[in-house]
Amino acid sequence: MPLRLLLISDTHVPTRARILPAQVWTAVENADVVFHAGDWVTADLLDEFERRSRRLVAVFGNNDGPDLRRRLTENVAVTLHGMNFAMVHETGPAKVREERCDEAFPDADVLVFGHSHIPWDTTSARGLRLLNPGSPTDRRRQPVCTYMTAVVDAGQLLNVELVEVRKD
Repeated sequence: MPLRLLLISDTHVPTRARILPAQVWTAVENADVVFHAGDWVTADLLDEFERRSRRLVAVFGNNDGPDLRRRLTENVAVTLHGMNFAMVHETGPAKVREERCDEAFPDADVLVFGHSHIPWDTTSARGLRLLNPGSPTDRRRQPVCTYMTAVVDAGQLLNVELVEVRKD
């Protein structure tokens, strides 16, 4: 049975947004697995994601304090339907990112990351898929706030989609 994935990062609640939009919570509740690539800012938001997610895979980001760092790791790896996923908050500059990540995550098929708030979807020379969902609350220099959805089934990542967050 295919798994519906939600990829999200850089929520920054309550510093960039007071709350997450209802659209985001609906996406969390509809996903089989939620990946959050860090910069939560408060443990209360992590608690809420844990309550609303069927399965949560999460790391801390550079804006996350000791309370979140005690509960989360800097990077994580999970296998879903025959695909190896890795996640980290920050991958460094865009220049030669694919090569750096190939070396840093040699066993991963997919790497989810955040930090820049810039959506990213590329594939490295060895076939590592790199995905940054942007931010659902702080678009920075992007035209809109975003997250990603995807499906994993029988060793394949399917239907990767960048989703625009509508203003409530």
